[in-house]
Amino acid sequence: MTQSTSVTLTSKDSKTLCELPVLSGTTGPDVLDVQSLYKQTGMFTYDPGFTSTASCRSAITYIDGEAGVLLYRGYPIEQLAEKCTFLEVCYLLLEGELPDHQQLQAFERNITLHTMVHDQLNNFFKGFRRDAHPMAIMVGVVGALSAFYHDALDIRSKCDRQMTAIRLLAKVPTIVAMCHKYSTGTPFMYPKNKLSYVENFMRMMLATPCEEFEPNPVLVKALDRILILHADHEQNASTSTVRLAGSSGANPFACITAGIACLWGAAHGGANEAVLNMLEEIQDVSRIGIYIDKAKDKSDPFRLMGFGHRVYKNHDPRAKLMRETCHQVLTELGLCDDKMFKLALELERIALEDEYFIEKKLYPNVDFYSGIVLHALGIPSKMFTAIFAMGRTVGWISHWDEMIADPEQKIGRPRQLYTGAARRDVPAIHGNAV
Repeated sequence: MTQSTSVTLTSKDSKTLCELPVLSGTTGPDVLDVQSLYKQTGMFTYDPGFTSTASCRSAITYIDGEAGVLLYRGYPIEQLAEKCTFLEVCYLLLEGELPDHQQLQAFERNITLHTMVHDQLNNFFKGFRRDAHPMAIMVGVVGALSAFYHDALDIRSKCDRQMTAIRLLAKVPTIVAMCHKYSTGTPFMYPKNKLSYVENFMRMMLATPCEEFEPNPVLVKALDRILILHADHEQNASTSTVRLAGSSGANPFACITAGIACLWGAAHGGANEAVLNMLEEIQDVSRIGIYIDKAKDKSDPFRLMGFGHRVYKNHDPRAKLMRETCHQVLTELGLCDDKMFKLALELERIALEDEYFIEKKLYPNVDFYSGIVLHALGIPSKMFTAIFAMGRTVGWISHWDEMIADPEQKIGRPRQLYTGAARRDVPAIHGNAV
């Protein structure tokens, strides 16, 4: 981060108000450093949704929404999804570089040895209704981890932060699988050390004690790719939530829990579940035209889910990869004639040929395909956001760790534009109340 120049802020009568530095990163837009704005002018900036505000400096992920670019530590998401495993990407996000063979083996082994959760955590699940949403259970159980693994909670210790990162990466998949098993009333499946990270998760999610689990390489690769594509996405709402919680010095388990709670919002992590619900509502190819018209009608509350993105103004670079994966999975399972998949393809075709969607650049995003893939893998739709949280955990930890190590870090305290009543006195009658 370097100062390239400065900007002088003047009033309407050409009076100089202040001079603000312009900072440059390695790529992307320059930023106007407004830290001294209030001190110099007595004014704050106003930016609802923080759409034009950089809340931190970060070296983890870069997005160019106009060009459809997503980089993890400088590596294009397309290359990582094709050439790396999820745990390689986890190492990259945490450490800044891709691991060599020896480093990867040690990292994988370390994760494997921490996949078990404390046996008393089983009692937490018994306190929830069987029909509780998995995200509600995750918020409770992940937050409780600090009560069981409090031996490494010195956030100023790099060693403690690394241990907590390993524990979260290892145990969150176990907890996600337990959420599913609890909701279905089937026995918890404990992890097996001989299996890979994704194989282990699929076994814990989908297997039963009645028979051996045989991982299908195509399906394992598909889920591995889903996790890679969701591992991080810059300063999104949940990551910003993790950073804000962490800025107070809260323990990392509490911070990740805050991220999970934020991700649960329908506008953030629930999009792929919403796509599947939308397809179920449309029901048949013959009804697509009706719903296309509803999507164009501003007075109609219906929205075409899985199209367009707040950040990506052209195409989502993850969508093409997810589309390929979708075809591979459905071919492997013999589901290419599946009604839901054919409906999705036809909806995609019509939307991409419609002038309304072309003009507004509403292209399919990663959520349009990932829900179909997860559904094909036998994962119920209410588990989609929990699996999203599992993939995003490494991004949250990486940003939390980066923030704690940043010498410029301070507690988050956004300002506001106050629009309430001005100062006023309490009427006398209230002063006599007893």
